[in-house]
Amino acid sequence: MADDAREPFVDGYLAYLLARASHLVSGEFHRQVEAAGLSVAEWRVLATLADRSGCPVGELAQITLNKQPTLTKLLDRMAAEGLVERRSGETDRRTALVWITAAGRARARPLLAKAAAHERAVLEDFGTQQGQQLKDTLRRLIALHTGR
Repeated sequence: MADDAREPFVDGYLAYLLARASHLVSGEFHRQVEAAGLSVAEWRVLATLADRSGCPVGELAQITLNKQPTLTKLLDRMAAEGLVERRSGETDRRTALVWITAAGRARARPLLAKAAAHERAVLEDFGTQQGQQLKDTLRRLIALHTGR
């Protein structure tokens, strides 16, 4: 009988809670991304590159939650559309760096503003301090599991 009073395992399981929260919060914003004519993967690439001066493909794959071969195909399509371009690294010509183009930046800019507004709305109920603490905790969790 005592076991019946316990919280179901999944309801308290960290990996589930993170995934469920991500699914719900991301889903709200992803509808706006798709309405703007971009896939979620394209949005993640443009958002990542919006304030970076070139990004190695491998690092971009990690940040955008893509496998590198999948990302490479996506980058080919995005380059053909003029949203990104690839260049060799200055110090190591074998390293491919990805840059956002002016057209890519123009596509990303309104969505970046919408993403910031969405984040403010999501965190509003937490207050500034608790919202920042949540983000800091998640960054620390990520760092602990990526070795950064």
